[in-house]
Amino acid sequence: MQNQTNSTPKDKPVTDNEVVVDINHISKSFGAKDVLKDINLKLKRGENVVVLGKSGQGKSVTIQCIVGLLTPDNGTVKVFGDDVSRMNEVELKELRTKVGFLFQSGALYDSMTVRDNLEFPLTRILKITDQAELDKRVEEALDGVGLLDAIDKLPSDLSGGMRKRAGLARTMIVRPEIMLYDEPTTGLDPITSREISELILSMQKKYKTSSIIITHDMECAKITADRVVIMNEGTYIAEGSFDELKRSDDKLVKSFFNVTT
Repeated sequence: MQNQTNSTPKDKPVTDNEVVVDINHISKSFGAKDVLKDINLKLKRGENVVVLGKSGQGKSVTIQCIVGLLTPDNGTVKVFGDDVSRMNEVELKELRTKVGFLFQSGALYDSMTVRDNLEFPLTRILKITDQAELDKRVEEALDGVGLLDAIDKLPSDLSGGMRKRAGLARTMIVRPEIMLYDEPTTGLDPITSREISELILSMQKKYKTSSIIITHDMECAKITADRVVIMNEGTYIAEGSFDELKRSDDKLVKSFFNVTT
C-alpha cells in the first residue's frame, strides 16, 4: 500500500490513539465474485476515514461487515475490541446502539413526520417516554442540522438534501460513538453536497465521533477526511491524507484526482 500515514490535518486533531474499529485481513465473496480481497483498516477514536472508490468496488460491503449485517469469509472485524462475528443477537443489538449507519436514501419512514422519525430511536433504543424530554432532544437535533422548521413535515415534502439532513439528525440523536456514512452526497447537487459534507465535519467536532465515510465524491473526501483510503477492485491500493494522495505519482491513484479538487 502506498503513501501510508497516520497523520491528520492540524485543524482536526485526533485526541486519542484508541482503535475503535480494527479490520484484519477480511475477504468476502458472493458466488464466484470476490468483492473484498484481504482488507485491512484501523479507525481511531475521533477520526474521519474516507474510503474512496468508484461504484461497485465493495466499499459498502466493508461497513456492513462492521455492524454484522454481513459476515466476512475470512479475517476479523473488531469494534471496541470485540470480534463482531462472535457476537450473539443481543450483543449485536447493543453494538448497533453505538454505531450509527446513514444509508444513501436517509432511510426515513415515509408515513411518519420528521418529528416522529426522530422520536422513534429515542423511544425504541433509549427508552425515553417523557414527552418534554423527547421534544427537547428532537428540536435540538433538528436545529443542529438546520431543519427545525420542517419538524412536522413528511419525508415526501422534503428535498433530497433535507432528507439527508433529517436522516443524519435521526442517526445522531442517540449519540453514536461511531458513524458509518454510505455515499452521503449521492444524488445531490454540488451546493447541497458541500453542505452535507460540512455537516458531517460539524458532527465530528460536536460529538467527537469516529467515522468511516464511503464515497466516490472527491469534494466530500476533501472536506471531511482526516485520512483517505483508495479502493480498487476489492483491495486498498493507497492510503494517506487527501493532499498526499493528490500528489501521488501512481497512475491509478492520480486517476481519482483528474477532476477539479
